[in-house]
Amino acid sequence: MADPKRVLLAKPRGYCAGVDRAVVTVEKALELYGAPVYVRKEIVHNRHVVDTLREAGAIFVEENEEVPPGSVVVFSAHGVAPEVHEQAAERDLKAIDATCPLVTKVHQEARRFARDDYDILLIGHEGHEEVIGTTGEAPKHIQLVEGPDSVDTVEVRDPEKVVWLSQTTLSVDETMETVDRLKKRLPMLQSPPSDDICYATQNRQQVIKDIAPECDVVIVVGSQNSSNSQRLVEVAVQHGARTGYLVDFAHEIDESWLDGATTVGLSSGASVPENLVQEVLEYLAERGFGEVEEIEPVRETITFQLPRELVRDLRAAGVE
Repeated sequence: MADPKRVLLAKPRGYCAGVDRAVVTVEKALELYGAPVYVRKEIVHNRHVVDTLREAGAIFVEENEEVPPGSVVVFSAHGVAPEVHEQAAERDLKAIDATCPLVTKVHQEARRFARDDYDILLIGHEGHEEVIGTTGEAPKHIQLVEGPDSVDTVEVRDPEKVVWLSQTTLSVDETMETVDRLKKRLPMLQSPPSDDICYATQNRQQVIKDIAPECDVVIVVGSQNSSNSQRLVEVAVQHGARTGYLVDFAHEIDESWLDGATTVGLSSGASVPENLVQEVLEYLAERGFGEVEEIEPVRETITFQLPRELVRDLRAAGVE
């Protein structure tokens, strides 16, 4: 008798508190100020979310220069450099900052260590919006370290005044490998006061580590430009899954991926709405994977308040 086909469904998965806050910020801004509301960069790295907000009246732009003077602009969850705020003020834009509070924490750390004249080693991916925003807080003090293989090129002014920070959406394991290598070169390297990699990234990676050894295939729902989604696929394969794939939608799944599989792991990146995961579950059920076991090693309870400038206007308008 053939083994029953099953799905190990990871939880926590999908929206984190920072993404939920950012998406609701745009929705509430549209409700309060009316369309169009401009959004600098993708509010979060998910194609479906961006398309849905665009249909509701959001206009996504790359830079403030594309926003008509006096308009409402929302800054994405990934954070922006101080000069972006300055440009918005110069154009008389009503700026609403939807930066994730955990990214804001890294910005604050960068400013503090720069004030104390530290060299700051920022572990992250070149060109990622979060890295650009953090670097902009202290460009003369920050140098990017893209991973363990780039450690040997690091140069600092004073090996006794150096600290590492990180992008919030990285692989926990790879980041700590990078830190270990850095400490071999720079024994006095300081760590940030608290872990920069966000709780949601760590939780989603941990449950993938838990289920990966039992999985023939792991499917992660998320967009290609989503760093945390990409990392989930990598972590799955590194921790025992035979293969791993990243898809935006159920229809992108290739049936051949399921050939010979009895256990499929399923998760989603931190910017993915739950309905996209449910569509994948339906797709898998139609192909015999009807047994679903949800694995939840840790429960998330964190929430964040909406940006204060938006909250103030909502209260003034009598809208909550």
